[in-house]
This record gives sequence, C-alpha cells and structure tokens, in this order.
Amino acid sequence: MRTLYSERHALRDARTELNGGVLQAPFECPRRAEIVLGAVRAAGLGPIEPPRAFALETVRRVHDDAYLAFLETAWHRWREAGFEGEAIAQVFPARRMTQRLPRDIEGALGYFALAAETAITEGTWEAALAAKDVALTGAECLLAGEAAAFALCRPPGHHAARDLFGGYCFLNNAAIAAERLRERGLERVAVLDVDFHHGNGTQDIFYERPDVLFVSWHGDPDDTFPHFSGWVDERGSGAGDGATHNYPLPQGTDWQRYAAALDDGLGHVRRFGAEAVVVSLGLDTFEGDPLGFFTLGTDDFGRLGAELAGLGLPTLYVLEGGYAVDALGTNVVATLEGHLGG
Repeated sequence: MRTLYSERHALRDARTELNGGVLQAPFECPRRAEIVLGAVRAAGLGPIEPPRAFALETVRRVHDDAYLAFLETAWHRWREAGFEGEAIAQVFPARRMTQRLPRDIEGALGYFALAAETAITEGTWEAALAAKDVALTGAECLLAGEAAAFALCRPPGHHAARDLFGGYCFLNNAAIAAERLRERGLERVAVLDVDFHHGNGTQDIFYERPDVLFVSWHGDPDDTFPHFSGWVDERGSGAGDGATHNYPLPQGTDWQRYAAALDDGLGHVRRFGAEAVVVSLGLDTFEGDPLGFFTLGTDDFGRLGAELAGLGLPTLYVLEGGYAVDALGTNVVATLEGHLGG
C-alpha cells in the first residue's frame, strides 16, 4: 500500500489550545505525523512518497471562496492588527445575531470558527495546502488502479465545513479526495468516518448531494465534541435525503457494540453502489485516547481494516484524529495491515 506524506505538515505547530478553560500545548501536534510515518516505514507496508502539487480547483468545489481567502490571510491580518498571541476566536455570530462577515479580523475569526479550541498560527495555511495535496495524490492512486492507499494528512480535516474551521481542521482532506474521485468520472463515492468525533464538516459539505454517501460512527454528541452534529435523524436533505447515516455510540463502546453498528453502516455502502471509498481514519476510538471514551484495542483496528476491505472497493485512508500519541502509529499500522490481509 502506497503512503503519501509531506514534511510541510510541520509548518503547523501551534503552541496553544483552549481545553477545559486552560490554554495548553495542543493535542494535535507534529509528533503525531512523525510517529505514524515511523510506524508505517518500520512495518514495510509499501512505498512512502511525497504528494503532487495541485491547484485549488477541487478545493473550491467543497469550500467557499470567502472562507479560503480568510484562511490564506488570517495569520497575517492577525499580526498586522497588533496581536501577539496565536489567532483564537473570541466572539461568534450566535442565535438571532447578524450572520454577516465583519471586516475586522477578530470578527472574521469568530464568523468562520466552529469552536475556540483551535488557533490559527503561522504556517497553518501552508500545512493545510500540503495536506490537501496528500489527499488528492491518494485519490489519484485509486484512479490509476491501485486497490488502496494511505494519505498521511496533517492537519486533519473532517471538522472543516464549507466555511468553518475547528477541531484542528482547516481544509477537509477526505471531502476534497472524494470530490476529486467524482470529478474524474466516478459516479458514486462513499466517505466513511471512523473517527471518534462526528465528521460534521464532511456531512455539511455533502448533505444535499445524492452522489456522495456519508456514514459516521462516533461518540454520542450529547457527551462529546462537536455536540451539535451527528444525530441519527440527520440523514441528508433535498436531493441528498438518505445519503447521510449517523451512528452515535455511548460511553464505553467496545468492539462488539462498535462492530454491530459498523456492519449496519457498511450495508448502506453496499446498497448505495459506491465505486470507491474514502475512509476518515481517526484512531481516537482507542481505549487509551485522552479525547475519547470508546474502548477499542489495537487488535480491533486490525478487524476494522479487514471489515472495510471486505467491501471490495478501491479505498483511500485519510488520517484524521488520534491523540494517544505513543500508540498512534501502532494502531494505524494495525488498520492498514488488517485491510491488506482482509
């Protein structure tokens, strides 16, 4: 299995994250990608290659132009305004307030932010561009006839909506890859999100579309981030009605309970008639993860990979979350080896 990786991910190296009322060192850090890379290399899964460079054409199909312009300039505008710390949203267009993009950078941050935990830093835009190149190169691998590929993306992407950043995400790498597969001729693509947190951004992007199926297995939003997305009754709208399926799962979910929901969700993929699969691969369902409350073990990730391989479809794995950093590489490799042996 080919792995795509860019060293430019390290340009995103935030110092601060708002967590539990405290500004702390972020859970999402460059070391995550470096550990995964080392584990993939040690396992000998296949070639590790840098991505091709892509223009923003496909990105503009899933993200709004005003949002992209904001991401590109936000850090410089923040510094030009005289702020010394990292750019963190402080005010939001809440219920019954005007939904209008302010000129001031403080207002623009809140307008485009999903949540306040994720700072924009120097190098964020450049790292996000590199991550989308990794995802797009992975999509091209499938289009070239490869059965599976691994896009080692950082920063992650599945919380990035059409015009929102947050949850450590800026550009939605999985959605961009799925869109690439569609624009290059595939009629139906499935995005399967196995991250512990609901992929609100991916759902938002494809919610009204019948050509991209979105299925997510995640922690119950009553109990975890992003809280306001991921309920069972969110099934798509308009032409996309029935092309979204959510499986919110309770605290303490183990492999037996997870596998039952997984089996049900994969049934939707088979009935949908997908020609390829993009997997938002989050490993924060691991029993030791500091941001999750599931109890999956490393062996369970091998089982997950085998179940996904059982679909018999070209599959692109796109790295999302996973914050038990020392175990992250082991769990990624278990998933990919499970797929290769499935």
